[in-house]
Amino acid sequence: MDKIIVHGGRPLSGSVKISGSKNSALPILAATLLTREPCIIHSVPDLSDIHYMLQILSHLGAHVERASGTVTIQAEKVATVAPYEIVRKMRASVCVLGPLLGRHKEARVSLPGGCVIGDRPIDLHLKGFRALNAACRVESGDVRVFADELRGAVVNLEGRQGPTVLGTGNVLMAATLAEGVTVIDGAAAEPEVVDLADFLTKMGAKIEGAGTRQITVEGVKELHGAEHSVIPDRIEAGTFLVAAALAGTEVTLRRVNSGHLGAVTNALNDAGFRTDIVRDSITVFGNGAPNPLHLVTEPYPGFPTDMQAQMCALLSRASGKSSVTETVFPQRFMHVSELKRMGADIHLDGATARICGVPRLSGAPVMASDLRASAALVLAGLVADGTTEVNRVYHIDRGYESIDDKLMGLGAEIQRVKHRATA
Repeated sequence: MDKIIVHGGRPLSGSVKISGSKNSALPILAATLLTREPCIIHSVPDLSDIHYMLQILSHLGAHVERASGTVTIQAEKVATVAPYEIVRKMRASVCVLGPLLGRHKEARVSLPGGCVIGDRPIDLHLKGFRALNAACRVESGDVRVFADELRGAVVNLEGRQGPTVLGTGNVLMAATLAEGVTVIDGAAAEPEVVDLADFLTKMGAKIEGAGTRQITVEGVKELHGAEHSVIPDRIEAGTFLVAAALAGTEVTLRRVNSGHLGAVTNALNDAGFRTDIVRDSITVFGNGAPNPLHLVTEPYPGFPTDMQAQMCALLSRASGKSSVTETVFPQRFMHVSELKRMGADIHLDGATARICGVPRLSGAPVMASDLRASAALVLAGLVADGTTEVNRVYHIDRGYESIDDKLMGLGAEIQRVKHRATA
């Protein structure tokens, strides 16, 4: 497996361009299954999760072409079965269920894989499909959904840890081709849901309320092809904002939507860092050790769970005691033990990480457990004394396009060591 070697102590400066959103691109690519006509998607990031999704679409029978961040897909004829061997590596593969159910009134998809960050069931997806008159069964590790016809309904997708983003997208896609009106209460309001709704609207769907807790969908007979550009990745942007705060002097992020980053920039401001926003760019100015913070992750527009690990890395250097409480995925703290290997003073109290800032971290061999934990360990390595070796970086390649190259462009001393198979 590849690993990333980070030599700490090199200040970051300059500018970096943020890629298209992974969490927008995946359901948008899946949504192309809703039509026989060609769809053109721009600003698609070059990530392993995207590769897996395109493989799934090709396996289902879609014609896929990709060049320089643009993907063209035509799903003139598609199968309705996605087996384990092609979906096992990525949880978001479950989002093909909605469009296949909407278009063909049936789908069979193996239960997906992805990051190990605690229980992430798809019961709310199935609740939504059942409300639309579909039968749902789990058979031999596969999810099977089918219906004679889909009918609009009122469904609440609020879960114990808040709304489901993928579930909202899945039900939204199926509802576009259902008979009548569907009302999704407790809908996720994340920008990625809005981006999906914008694409579906370009395809001819009738959707109101995306970006609020209630989305209304008036079903149509069919959808047509469309062209769309994916929004900037707010989590990649947030990660580079934290990198700039940890190790930067003056770093500018280009191609960002600052409106999607309010919770992160507000937290950095509270921690003592100045951020300047000009149109589609944000500049962060380094300011030494951060002030301590007390953060709680929440569904959008609250502080994102996908930024929790990165903030733990930042606050490990704070001038005082901080806390980070995880309400979305309470078990999402596997990075803590690895940060402690680097000298961080963190202990877990249930779903809260209690962090006592230390003046310095030390480079060490560490193991990445999931996508965002990987990023947190790389960020910690930027300011650690000596060398940090981050293993299992296939996780980071799921959600960050060329993170090592982008950090090198800002002045970091970082290298990727390729795994060499032995005979």
